[in-house]
Amino acid sequence: MPTFRIAIVGAGPAGYFAAQALQNAATESQSFAIDMIERLPTPWGLVRSGVAPDHPKIKTVSKVFEKIATAGNFRLFANVELGTDITTADLVEKYDAVVIATGSSLGRKLGIPGEDLPGSLSAAEFVPWYNAHPDFKNVDIPVDCDTAVVIGAGNVAMDVARMLALEPSELDTTDTADHAIEVLRKSSIRKVILCARRGPEHAAFTSPELRELPKLEHTNVVMSKAEIESALARVGDSPEKDVKNNLAAMELIANQDSTTHDRTMEFEFFLAPIEIRGKDRVEEIVLGINKIVDGKIVATGETKTIKCGLVISAIGYEAEPIEGVPYIKGKVVNTDGRIEGTNMYTVGWAKRGPSGVIGTNKSDASDVVKLLIADLPAQPKNNGDIIDLLKDHQIVTQSHWEQINAAEVSKGEPLGKPRVKAVDRHELLRLGGL
Repeated sequence: MPTFRIAIVGAGPAGYFAAQALQNAATESQSFAIDMIERLPTPWGLVRSGVAPDHPKIKTVSKVFEKIATAGNFRLFANVELGTDITTADLVEKYDAVVIATGSSLGRKLGIPGEDLPGSLSAAEFVPWYNAHPDFKNVDIPVDCDTAVVIGAGNVAMDVARMLALEPSELDTTDTADHAIEVLRKSSIRKVILCARRGPEHAAFTSPELRELPKLEHTNVVMSKAEIESALARVGDSPEKDVKNNLAAMELIANQDSTTHDRTMEFEFFLAPIEIRGKDRVEEIVLGINKIVDGKIVATGETKTIKCGLVISAIGYEAEPIEGVPYIKGKVVNTDGRIEGTNMYTVGWAKRGPSGVIGTNKSDASDVVKLLIADLPAQPKNNGDIIDLLKDHQIVTQSHWEQINAAEVSKGEPLGKPRVKAVDRHELLRLGGL
């Protein structure tokens, strides 16, 4: 029985679901040996370093990943960076197919004056900072101001705003990075304003996340009742299901009794950033006021200025290019997941851009794997093992990762936390016995 060797680059949801699709596609006449290559010493991608720590239910998908990793014919090569420790050309030569599942890690720029001032940063820096990503542990988050502004209208923007607006003690039972909890405890921020360029009906939030907001114990969550009523009037009687659910959740927030907590998270719509101002750091942001004319968003020419000391943009992500892989506009160049003229494929955000939820990657990966299998030659390659190219490298294998995982969970148990994440690369390797 031929066994085809498949490399998957990236150990996040898209990568694991691609591995699962391959495992499910194995037959008596064809099997697959899967090698997953990950730059960090830890797998799970955004489930570890992107999902908000106060939403632990979403992280339970990691149990599925562990099942995939231990189902046989699977090897983890973490702490191995493509382009540094091994090349794309090496993978193309040694494997029958290569799947790029590296996601989108770069934050899109606002493209406005003052964006580079201290105190202006992207969610692509802030989110991994509070989630203990080794590359972002030293990001400077100025919290010595009373107001922060978040730009964006998706779940990432909402996560960022919520993390800044909640009472830090609410994070005590989460796996938020210790260094982040320490900074947030000292925070002077008491008002977080989330600014969206378009109206409530256009927001990319999802209703389950919106419905969680009123449960914040120490934070006022504010939406304009008139704004939501206007949006409901604009969409009429038959809005799309997601829009209908979102607006229903927003209406609940707008209609709730006002509270008098010290902390406030406020949603403002029809505001587009024009300029960030400040002498040596962010001091204020100027936003253009928009309106809807004939169903289109247009600028009114009027502006609104908000005094603030921190601006975080959450307006989308782009894939970080890898040598030997074609990219355009922040995505891998592909046709339905195929990278033309190669034995490479792509799945997840690297393929389609930052859209959908974690589960979206499952069907996406399944479709691409069907194409991959259809393209395979009659016989597999026999060009040696990747391990021959990594003889002197500290590879974090599945068993090393299981040691790291067990150590973090063990450290969290007496504190009532799911885990205490190690954030330093050397510490992670030490916990893995390397």
